[in-house]
Amino acid sequence: MKLLDGAAVDHGGSLGRARALFPNAVLPFVDLSTGINPHSYPFFDLPATTLSRLPESGRARDLTEVAASAYGAPSPANVAAAPGTQILLPRVASLIAPGKALVLGPTYAEHARAAVIAGHEVTEVGDFEVLAEADLAIIVNPNNPDGRIIERDRLLALAAGLRAKGGLLVVDEAFMDVGPRQHSLAGDVGLGGIVVLRSFGKFFGLAGLRLGFALSDAATVDRLDTQFGPWAVAGPALEYGIRALADIDWQHAMRASLAEASARLDALFGRFGAPVEGGTTLFRYLRLPDADDLFSALGERGILLRHFADRPGVLRAGLPGSQEEWQRLDSALAEWASRREDRSKGSKQ
Repeated sequence: MKLLDGAAVDHGGSLGRARALFPNAVLPFVDLSTGINPHSYPFFDLPATTLSRLPESGRARDLTEVAASAYGAPSPANVAAAPGTQILLPRVASLIAPGKALVLGPTYAEHARAAVIAGHEVTEVGDFEVLAEADLAIIVNPNNPDGRIIERDRLLALAAGLRAKGGLLVVDEAFMDVGPRQHSLAGDVGLGGIVVLRSFGKFFGLAGLRLGFALSDAATVDRLDTQFGPWAVAGPALEYGIRALADIDWQHAMRASLAEASARLDALFGRFGAPVEGGTTLFRYLRLPDADDLFSALGERGILLRHFADRPGVLRAGLPGSQEEWQRLDSALAEWASRREDRSKGSKQ
């Protein structure tokens, strides 16, 4: 077990940090350090009143209705909309009194930080069974960064045990749009003692829009809505959320496209001696002894992967968004692999 504090953690997606790390990099950067879809939902014209007027409450209800349908929640009353899931984390962690919070890790670091902010004593654990000892148990499913899946029946059994003692299970399903949706708990939140988090921006490629959801029993959703007050979600986010979540054809086509792209990425890394061990179709998970060297070599060529200071042998790679980006990655990997082979030959002489 690893006790965690509330210190801020570096994340992927910071071009400012990339410029500081690689001041002589080839520009523009190819940012593969996030799990955000590089092929965003199509932009469309918004009425001027979307920006000039406060959002109508009826549009907020429309959003929760379409979100409930898209995610499989029991009803719109089980959906709280927010300006991104990040802002939900400390509020969700505060739904129960400060106690023992256990996070199944290694995983996205912001959950632990949010639980500390909410007053909990937070520990990261590697054993799912240990979560039964928690007051607040937090699981990312599919997991970031390795794509690990916890089956729905195991999650429901854990939730039942926590619920019996007044505890709470939080399941972050930020990447379930591209995961095995039969293991989602979205349809089970009415049982109580469960909060499911869903991120809009990752799958739809609109992270800057800042839109996310908490799915839970109606009383918990009402509590969260009361904390946010009116107009929690901006007008443009409402309109994009309503249209994109209802666009089932686009979602089906995009899932197929992402599956093809992730298979292509696996083959590319594998060809140059960097096998992929897991992930989702929005990001791939690599583990290799010289991961730091690969991170630096690609960074110098203006290609950013996600590295982890506490796990030096691990990298995460998002998907290139254009043929030019694919070609730049191919060339940079070829150069790295050639240098790697030269070093290996030199060490044997």
